[in-house]
Amino acid sequence: MSFHVAVGRAGRPAEMVNRHQERDSLAGLLAGVREGQGRAIVVTGDAGVGKTALLDDMAARATAFQVLRVSGVQSEMELPFAGLHQLCAPLLDGLERLPAPQCQALRTAFGLAEGPPPARFLVGMAVLSLLSEASRANPLLCVADDLHWLDKASAQALGFAARRLGADPIGMVFGTRTPTEEIVGLYELRLVGLTNRHARELLAAALTGPLDERVRDQIVSETRGNPLALLELPRTLSREELAGGFGFPGAAQLSGRIEEGFTLQLKELPADTLLLLQLAAADPSGDSSLVWRAAERLGVTHEAAQPAADAGLAEFGHRINFRHPLLRLAAYRSAPARERHSVHLALAGSTDPDVDPDRWAWHRAQASTGPDEEVAADLERSAGRAQARGGPNAAAAFLEQAVVLTVDPARRIDRLLAAAQANLQAGSFDHALELVGIAEAEPLSELQSAKAGLLRGHVAFASGLGAEGALLLHQAGKRVEPLDLGLARETYLNAWMAGMFAGGLAEGGSMTDVSRTALKLPVSAEPDEAELVLEAISRVVVDGPAAAAGVLRRAVDAVLDSSLTPDEVVRWGWFGHAAAIARWDFANWRFLLSRELNVLRDVGAFDLMPIVMATLGTVVTWSGDFDASAALFAEADAVCEATGAPAAAFGPAMLSCLRGDEEEGLRRVQAMIAEVEVTGQGVSITYANWIAAVLYNGLGRFEEAMAAARASAESSAELFVAQWPLPELVESAVRCGETGVAEAALNRLAEWTTAGATDVGLGLEARSRALLSEGEAADGLYREAVERLGRTELRPELGRARLLHGEWLRREDRRADARRELRIAHELFTEIGMKAFAERARRELLAAGDRVRRETAENVVELTAQEALIVRLACEGRTNPEIGAQLFLSARTVEWHLRKVFGKLGITSRRELPAAIARRS
Repeated sequence: MSFHVAVGRAGRPAEMVNRHQERDSLAGLLAGVREGQGRAIVVTGDAGVGKTALLDDMAARATAFQVLRVSGVQSEMELPFAGLHQLCAPLLDGLERLPAPQCQALRTAFGLAEGPPPARFLVGMAVLSLLSEASRANPLLCVADDLHWLDKASAQALGFAARRLGADPIGMVFGTRTPTEEIVGLYELRLVGLTNRHARELLAAALTGPLDERVRDQIVSETRGNPLALLELPRTLSREELAGGFGFPGAAQLSGRIEEGFTLQLKELPADTLLLLQLAAADPSGDSSLVWRAAERLGVTHEAAQPAADAGLAEFGHRINFRHPLLRLAAYRSAPARERHSVHLALAGSTDPDVDPDRWAWHRAQASTGPDEEVAADLERSAGRAQARGGPNAAAAFLEQAVVLTVDPARRIDRLLAAAQANLQAGSFDHALELVGIAEAEPLSELQSAKAGLLRGHVAFASGLGAEGALLLHQAGKRVEPLDLGLARETYLNAWMAGMFAGGLAEGGSMTDVSRTALKLPVSAEPDEAELVLEAISRVVVDGPAAAAGVLRRAVDAVLDSSLTPDEVVRWGWFGHAAAIARWDFANWRFLLSRELNVLRDVGAFDLMPIVMATLGTVVTWSGDFDASAALFAEADAVCEATGAPAAAFGPAMLSCLRGDEEEGLRRVQAMIAEVEVTGQGVSITYANWIAAVLYNGLGRFEEAMAAARASAESSAELFVAQWPLPELVESAVRCGETGVAEAALNRLAEWTTAGATDVGLGLEARSRALLSEGEAADGLYREAVERLGRTELRPELGRARLLHGEWLRREDRRADARRELRIAHELFTEIGMKAFAERARRELLAAGDRVRRETAENVVELTAQEALIVRLACEGRTNPEIGAQLFLSARTVEWHLRKVFGKLGITSRRELPAAIARRS
């Protein structure tokens, strides 16, 4: 025969039939892992098609590997990190070798220590590091079967690690019916049913009696070659039916038919044996001691296990294993409701509430026959523990079960809203809104109604619907205001930020709408950071920068306070940025961004990092350190790749435009504008047109620069970033002879820069005013601009001030002075890497009678963005584990990248890196 039978679950024959191609794919994974290449495969297929048998076969052939296994169980899906803890248990002795934040994250997730809730991506990174450390001794194979039934927190962590496998000898194989969102994108190996010929051969091998050909063909056809169905379904037919040709009843779904077959086998067991299997099915931990304690409560003895073992239905040892998950499901469903409650009650009574309070609470909940406030309160406490361990999905499940058991209508609504909040935190936006809708269908108190509206606003904003989120949050703030003034202020801050992102697309929730509402709030005698910032950013929108100058300064100082906790730094960071931007206070803006990014790294809040990195990259790009900003954008890309978050487009777009890369810059600008229709974030239009104006001014295409700058400045006058294109508009309008346009832009710019009174703002104002001045006044203003901007980090703006001054001096026929300024500008632009402005300065130097060599491309060793970032971190003295933790790579993968870089640069060690990089640049 052309098939063979391998041993599957619980020692029973399982289907490894003609799977040569699939076995070869998995053998290729093992071979690659032996050579030091981390690989992951997802094996998918219907229940019974042979996934587990294939995974068992692979594990048996993984000689010299350390094999770690976990199987998801449906009724354990609500226990956070249960599956991950099972998989990693043999490796926990290596926890202390991980970086401290990762070690603490896993210890907290596994309930081994108390601490702040670990960020889910930090847990994933910790798992990758733990596996990497373990693979130093032997190659590692991780097998996760029935992933669709694994708790979500575990699935997320394992999926994260699988995507980050690099130069580690680690293989990860997942078995699941269909790919879940946690593993989408990994290589998929799809199992289908057997061919008719092989199906008939397997069926013949499984049967000992006669089989009517028509029955055989019907079975083969309706099972679609599913091996488990071919082995199990004939058991549901009598010998007469198999031999007599009465046909094979159809209609039921295949998995239902298989379960039905298992159910018929269960009915043949003695009552106490069936009860024992129902107990084991109700607590899928496989803990035999727990099951036997519960069995004793129900009067079931150890002898009850023998008939199930003899029938090959389950295996009893240190753990209780069912032959197949569908058999476990059939055993659980075979118990009528009353018996099922008794089973869970016995398991709850056998579980120590101090050692395993969540499992205890869950069994008590399943044992409840009606509303029970005591059990609901236990579930609520379990939800709190799940949140503390970083499992918002589990918290939501506990809370939703608590809702079912809650007697008091008001508490039921509170728990519904808490469950919606947990789903929001878990990213389950649709389900969060569904729960809010259920709550809103019942009579709500004013506070509950306000909280429901607030949740709708947060879901809309978190979903990227900026305009809708701003309006909903504004409305929610008004409803919360009479009930909780602190919550109202926080809501208005979020509404204001949503309005900022929506820009000119916001209706009813614009920055102006929210600011006017916020300014009507009572003022505290000693305002905290939230109140100061809300007043500052609201007043500058409503009353203008001059009226807001004092409170803006106080707000920035409050957010700069070194005594702020990490939570407060993250909580108020964006609003502090807004206040600093309004003052043209770039030094403090950069400090706030750097501090916030460091906090996010420390706490592992990787989902928030890309936007902060991209924004910090804006400031760093503006300072002229293009290598540093490129490194930030590369790191942001690494975070986005690891977390699945969308990449922020504005940072790389700005870098391309300041570099003078016309083709790439305009492509990125156009992509940003096109995305606005999807995201609803009108601020992208303002930003994109601003950087396009910078690019066009560098290229000397002043009419296009003026059009882009006007579009940016007029897109939403209340946006603080809408002030940034004003210097571009002044310059391009003057060059186009549009003096009126330039003067209007200058007046608007001066209103902000005078109020802010920073060297950045006043320097740009002086430069812009010089363009509209003549004689000594113009000369003095250019010198003031150079002096002020020279005291800032914004070297590109300093270079542009010298360029404009040099151009003016040449037109004034002061050629020697012009050449001096233009040379300095050209050298600065060349050093920074601003090609367009450097070429503009070169042309002006030629016109002034100087000779300047055009820059030519040299043969430079090319490093990838990731390699360049790793090199940069290595040159800063970071260790491989530190670099890996920052870039979501294992230390061994970092080492592998460095070896590649050494080869490209012709060096052999880290010590040679700084000099090699200096030669390269």
